[in-house]
Amino acid sequence: MHDDTQNPAQRIEALEIKASFTEDLLDQLNLTIYRQQQQIDQLAREVAQLRQQVPEGGGATVRNLRDELPPHY
Repeated sequence: MHDDTQNPAQRIEALEIKASFTEDLLDQLNLTIYRQQQQIDQLAREVAQLRQQVPEGGGATVRNLRDELPPHY
């Protein structure tokens, strides 16, 4: 049976261990978020570069404006 009146030193030690694991986990999560943000920034730069390489209209071939006129003109 678990006794809530256990030695205060043991309780403090258990809390310190939990706090240590929590701090470690937080550091790992922060590093993960940092790396993901770097990847997002890199991908955004690559998308911007690709958009500059693709002509307006999604890469469609250049058409003559006469081809755009309706047949009755």
